[in-house]
Amino acid sequence: MGVKTSIDLKEVQKLFPDFTINSLTPTTSGVVDTTYITEHYVLKKYERECNVTHDAQRLKLLHKQGLRVPRHLSSNRQWHLYERLTGLEPHTIQTYHIQALARFLSKFHSLSHRMVCETHFLENYSIEGMLRYCKKHHFFYYKKLQHLKDYKLVNDGFIHGDIFKDNTLFHGEQIAVFDFIDGGSGAFVFDAAVALTAFDANKHTPCFLNLFLKTYNQRAVKKLSKEELLHSMQKAAHLYALLRIQHYKNTKRAKELLSKI
Repeated sequence: MGVKTSIDLKEVQKLFPDFTINSLTPTTSGVVDTTYITEHYVLKKYERECNVTHDAQRLKLLHKQGLRVPRHLSSNRQWHLYERLTGLEPHTIQTYHIQALARFLSKFHSLSHRMVCETHFLENYSIEGMLRYCKKHHFFYYKKLQHLKDYKLVNDGFIHGDIFKDNTLFHGEQIAVFDFIDGGSGAFVFDAAVALTAFDANKHTPCFLNLFLKTYNQRAVKKLSKEELLHSMQKAAHLYALLRIQHYKNTKRAKELLSKI
């Protein structure tokens, strides 16, 4: 999220005259796309190539099946209006967060394994290029992360791949998930591993892993084992550490992530 392209309230009102928009607040986090918040909507401009049509179709299907995801409402001149979901970003993780996450992913994967996806999740990232940068500027971390050049994901179906806490909201014990635009085909265990790493379900809280697996596997289209989940959590932490080094040009955020495993 964040803002790279500026726009004012009057311009937005002209772009989307069928929607009541009385305020416009720029977001301050993120490094990729432009995002503004209004009373009832989220306004985005993708600062790279994205297939918004496919994203909108997926969101419509998931919403229709009862998952709390934002609907894509309208587009005009590279600006896109999404429904704004209610809730709060989780901070101190409780068991109900883990259960809600497991239920969401289990249902999401039961739908997404049938989805046609034009790209593989890892194709969204130039891992070799990021490793070259890391090798040149942060050799200590390169030694830890160089194994990613050979990392592959099986294709179970469409995955979100980025369910960090700031891509979720909780209203009571109900979870909402957004920002599916960078998803792609990949492994369901990797999707779960990213989320569990982000939600601090690491070796210090093993009960969270057991609770997640018990809840997820009750209705999973493909059951997960603890062994493969732990392995994927390490890979997920390493991949996102590499992404953070590339994006932020330092190792501070990568170090925070690697400390989780």
